[in-house]
Amino acid sequence: MGWMGLGLLAALGAGGVAIFGRLGLQHVDTVLATVLRSVVMSIALIGIAGATGKLSYGALERANLDASAWLCVLGAAICGVTSWLAYFAALKLANAAPVAALDRLSLPLVFVFGVVLLGEQVGWRGWSGLVLAIGGTYLIVWDQMPRAAA
Repeated sequence: MGWMGLGLLAALGAGGVAIFGRLGLQHVDTVLATVLRSVVMSIALIGIAGATGKLSYGALERANLDASAWLCVLGAAICGVTSWLAYFAALKLANAAPVAALDRLSLPLVFVFGVVLLGEQVGWRGWSGLVLAIGGTYLIVWDQMPRAAA
């Protein structure tokens, strides 16, 4: 499967997280739900890694993880935990669509970080997409905002 198929599969999975999270969090502590989600994901990932030979003897040494790579793994983990905790807490308080829309502001953030920090080159179509993504998020969230009583 190519990067586009994997990206669409990731989007499908993220959509499922929003719906199942919203349905299941009504009477559950969000931190506990996040811990349980992490345990289930860890078991699944360990099983997949074992089945594909990624956990074989010496695999970690062959992975060539230097201090910089470990620092990046740690940073990604901290960002992931922050995201998961905030996402589940928000789903408990609001409808799934606006929470998911705000969560997807990660797209414009990654776009800008990619340009500024990684030196990625983008053209006018990319910048136009950035504006549309931010505008779409605004419209989805604004549509769900409570209206003042007239």
